[in-house]
Amino acid sequence: MIEKTPASFDYGSLADLYIEYMKRSEPFTMPNDHFHDYYEIYYLLSGKRIYFVHDRSYPVEQGDLIFISRHVVHKTLYAGEASHERVIIHFDQHFPESFTPELRGLILSPFEQHIHVLRLPRQEQLVMEQLIRRLLEEIQQRPPGFELYPPIAVTELLLHAARYLQKHEFVPLSHATPMHAKITEIVRYINHHFSEEIRLSAIAEQFYISSYYLSRIFKEITGFSFSTYLTITRIKEAQRLLRETDQSITEIAAATGFDNFSHFGKTFKKITRLSPRDYRKHL
Repeated sequence: MIEKTPASFDYGSLADLYIEYMKRSEPFTMPNDHFHDYYEIYYLLSGKRIYFVHDRSYPVEQGDLIFISRHVVHKTLYAGEASHERVIIHFDQHFPESFTPELRGLILSPFEQHIHVLRLPRQEQLVMEQLIRRLLEEIQQRPPGFELYPPIAVTELLLHAARYLQKHEFVPLSHATPMHAKITEIVRYINHHFSEEIRLSAIAEQFYISSYYLSRIFKEITGFSFSTYLTITRIKEAQRLLRETDQSITEIAAATGFDNFSHFGKTFKKITRLSPRDYRKHL
């Protein structure tokens, strides 16, 4: 039973398949500004959370599954209830490579949806919870041959979610307040216009909010400051251009909204821990 488990334990490595269980009793908001080069599944075993993914914040409840594709900005926030248990599963692009292209597309389909939170009907939730708890039991107790189970369980979880989504769409979760909806509009604006000059005062005026209030409520709802989110969005796009194009680093800096090449290089390294040139070399 989970109640008898330690506050946290994990299994595997980020180079392949990684699973982590965590139980917290104190208020917690993820401190890091977060996106990465692997897939993530987040499952809430108990409690409540706020989860910002891509362009909006979602209220997350017990039994919810969150599917986060590679290079997608996300962050978990305190939702007024400190105690919670969660499981995260990470795997890189190599994990599904043993499957045929058709099967690979099927099991990765939950990550391709416009809505990132899957709230299953109760009967389906019970199936998923049973699967997750069995997985945790295996990696905590480590009976003979337990190493065989994690990839099987993760594949089964993905298959179950994919089959459900073939018959049902993600049910859109309503915004907690009209201001949450407004901040989603603003985030989507940033996501589409990050290459342009963007100033908080101009955005506040465009969306009929005071600059002071926008600065405060943006951080409260998304977990990011306005300037941090804009910077992360620009660097994430710079990474994509470094991976997928032959554009020069100077061209990429300009294309992602940086008017100062030196500032681009320093900001890129601060976030990725690599210079743009080294990032491209390591691909």
